[in-house]
Amino acid sequence: MASDSAARTPQLRKDSVTKRWVIFSPARAKRPSDFKSKSPINPNSDQQQQCPFCIGHEHECAPEIFRLPADNPDWTIRVIQNLYPALSRDMDVVSAQDPLHQNSDSGPGRVVISGFGFHDVVIETPVHSVQLSDLSARQIGEILVTYTTRIRQLMIHDVIRYVQVFKNHGASAGASMSHSHSQIMALPIVPTAVAARLDSMKEYFDQTGNCSVCEFKSSKDLLVDVSAHFVSIVPFAATFPFEIWVIPLDHSPHFHELDADKAVDLGGLLKLMLRKMALQLNNPPFNFMVQTSPLRDSASQLSHSHWFLQIVPQLSVAAGFEIGTGCYINPVFPEDAAKVLREVKVSPSV
Repeated sequence: MASDSAARTPQLRKDSVTKRWVIFSPARAKRPSDFKSKSPINPNSDQQQQCPFCIGHEHECAPEIFRLPADNPDWTIRVIQNLYPALSRDMDVVSAQDPLHQNSDSGPGRVVISGFGFHDVVIETPVHSVQLSDLSARQIGEILVTYTTRIRQLMIHDVIRYVQVFKNHGASAGASMSHSHSQIMALPIVPTAVAARLDSMKEYFDQTGNCSVCEFKSSKDLLVDVSAHFVSIVPFAATFPFEIWVIPLDHSPHFHELDADKAVDLGGLLKLMLRKMALQLNNPPFNFMVQTSPLRDSASQLSHSHWFLQIVPQLSVAAGFEIGTGCYINPVFPEDAAKVLREVKVSPSV
């Protein structure tokens, strides 16, 4: 029997949050329920004795920023500097208020700023074989609070304008270490994709009086699951097959304002989404990103902006068309992906 997705004709959908067009082409897909990763993750692919992230190997890592519990050799979470940072935390900044400057080699159309910023690693567990989805909701909540703690520390630097929290799980998703970890990058600029997202959300708010992310919460056909404070959905114009957004039910522009109780609730829903994804899609490599607002924008300025956590399983590859146009082809309609994920049964766990 043909799937709902295969029975449809192609569509182009415009994402009201990112303003990106996405082509949904069911002819390029198997049944949505047949999607499986061709390169599942083996969480033990590195030898534990060779891993600097394991407990007892702290001296092999870049300098530590803090750990939980503090000053305890039996730590549960460590935040360290990235050994190979993309930005330099030691670089002189010409002006803390306005780091933009034109260097002596610049010419028309060339804008250069100092490569000052922070690039940190969050080691999520001391045990090599434990993955994020193995942890309890409370433990994942502690990792989320660790992110917010570090963001607030970084906010003391006036030059830092945006902080990106992200996790790469699996080599094809960009992870160079199999030991469970995530990363935090603090930037002196607001990246183009972030600025475009905020502009799109503001335009939608100005036209409708509503937050474009809040609007998703009432979309029953896109719903995957809901908790006390969060909802998980497949976005209406999902860029990637089986992409998931986890959204606060209360309007909130800044991720770093997440409190400890809501972090545990989010931890439980994030764990559930990762387990559903692993069961249905053959434990795929994935990325997750916290999509938040610039640090210097106050909540009163951001009635249109709503943070969310985006999860992207690595099931497809961006090719020439996607790279050339910025318009992606998704072979699975979001409603079908949401239905499949809703129906995945996950055994109860701590």
